[in-house]
Amino acid sequence: IYLRREREQKKKQNKMFTQIILVVGLFLSGRSSAWIHDSFSSSLLPNRRFIHKLKAKKTVFVDGEAGTTGLQVRERLDRHSGIQVVSLDASKRKDIESRREIINSVDAVVLCLPDDAAREAAALAESNVKIVDASTAHRVSDDWVYGFPELCKEQSQRIAITNRVSNPGCYATGFIALTRPLVDAGLLKPQTKLAVSAISGYSGGGKALCKIHEEDQNVEPWGAYGLSLDHKHLPEMAKHSLLNVSPLFLPAVGHFAQGMVVSVLLPHAPSGLHQALEKHYASFGDHGFITVHPPHLDTIIDQNLLNRNNFLDPTKLNGSNNLDIFVFHNEKYQTAVLAARLDNLGKGASGAAVQNLNLMLGLDAHMGLDPLPAAASLV
Repeated sequence: IYLRREREQKKKQNKMFTQIILVVGLFLSGRSSAWIHDSFSSSLLPNRRFIHKLKAKKTVFVDGEAGTTGLQVRERLDRHSGIQVVSLDASKRKDIESRREIINSVDAVVLCLPDDAAREAAALAESNVKIVDASTAHRVSDDWVYGFPELCKEQSQRIAITNRVSNPGCYATGFIALTRPLVDAGLLKPQTKLAVSAISGYSGGGKALCKIHEEDQNVEPWGAYGLSLDHKHLPEMAKHSLLNVSPLFLPAVGHFAQGMVVSVLLPHAPSGLHQALEKHYASFGDHGFITVHPPHLDTIIDQNLLNRNNFLDPTKLNGSNNLDIFVFHNEKYQTAVLAARLDNLGKGASGAAVQNLNLMLGLDAHMGLDPLPAAASLV
């Protein structure tokens, strides 16, 4: 009897070991739990609960994965060791019921859609579904948490416990990164009317603008736009900086694919700007993605942070989720320029989306955020 029990126990152990090796191997190859369960006999895979226990990856659906932001979100998630991307067949991407089913079957959804389509997609989701919306649709809604973890010390936790996060706009990310800590520190008054200029790579205009810049030899090398002075990022720029008035904002597009510099001009610069910014972002330690560079121009030049000692290159952080902050101060005139450098498709879009997903899904903040290689084309 003892020998028979020992043989049965050993048989069970061998079966369990086989199950573990098989299922883990298949998950590492990217197979879904449903595919595994349906493809093998019930004697080998006893139930879905067993698979679920072994399953390490969270499932994410990217709605709108064919756009410029969606493509980079998908690329980052494909490299993410803790997330498995679930996709709809191309023939079903416009079928409402198919989208409703997949949205409510995954751990999280990223919406990379125009505003109206994003609102429609969000309405398909049950309240327990975690959503990161990369559109403008919900960025000033009180029902959604603003997805800029470095906004204040409580913001990461707010993102972690909610099911609805609005991903910031690229220009707004740079502007808020520069101004919110200064408002919190009392160095900028909420009623201050700020002047802001910015330049972005042409990928910020989507595939249509990418096609023009990559195929039209006569395209302008630089072009200001938004000349109605009513850019769609203005509401979130004011709200999340705690400013009572929107800034005067002039954006521009350059003849380069990715990268961005946002500049805030201060004609009457208070003292302590650099110290306030440095203190704010130092509080995030290794969990943050924002670097405040030295305050003195000579030091910035010595550290080779300017091209040919004069030019702030908007493309230096391309492929990353990082953001650089510079404070250029003139003591003689008591003026200052605050500059934020980022990848408009990184910290300004796809990188921020993955950072927010990590927080919402309880994953390490840096997972899936290794630098991406430059794309040969964005069309």
